[in-house]
Amino acid sequence: MKLQGVHHVAYRCRDAKETVEFYQKHLDMDFQLAIAENEVPSTGEPDPYMHIFLDAGNGNVLAFFELPSQPQMGRDTNTPEWVQHIAFKLGSMEELLAAKERLVDAGIEVLGPTNHTIFKSIYFFDPNGHRIELAANTDEPGMLQELKRVGPEMLEEWSRTKKAPKTAAWIHGEGEFPGYQG
Repeated sequence: MKLQGVHHVAYRCRDAKETVEFYQKHLDMDFQLAIAENEVPSTGEPDPYMHIFLDAGNGNVLAFFELPSQPQMGRDTNTPEWVQHIAFKLGSMEELLAAKERLVDAGIEVLGPTNHTIFKSIYFFDPNGHRIELAANTDEPGMLQELKRVGPEMLEEWSRTKKAPKTAAWIHGEGEFPGYQG
């Protein structure tokens, strides 16, 4: 099997119309289409829903379900709020800073930019409580290749110790990037 990409990623929303308007206004996403059913096609269960699809750029689609018959949505209380998020790529730091200014001017609370060494990002919440990240790549030549090279070793060490390996500590400001070692 050869996957051709992500068809779409779907999340729940409180209000489909409000969600479309938020993503159109603040992230310039085009509203692609809506599907509404009174029964779940895969199970036949009666459960009316509105399924909306937004263009997230370069063939990527972000979708949401409004489920008015279900209990009010909440977050996964067993997972810290920063873990589950939707990250979108911007073309430059200038675009990232302009996006932050635009969001702040619209009254949206924004955290960052946060420096992750290979990219910088800002964070905010959509009207449904989903954490959104906007990221701009800032990697230097060889950084991504080096992270790919040491990835299996880091994963093995993590599996054994459940502690952050020091193999690529430079990504968190511990020392200088040694260059690609491959």
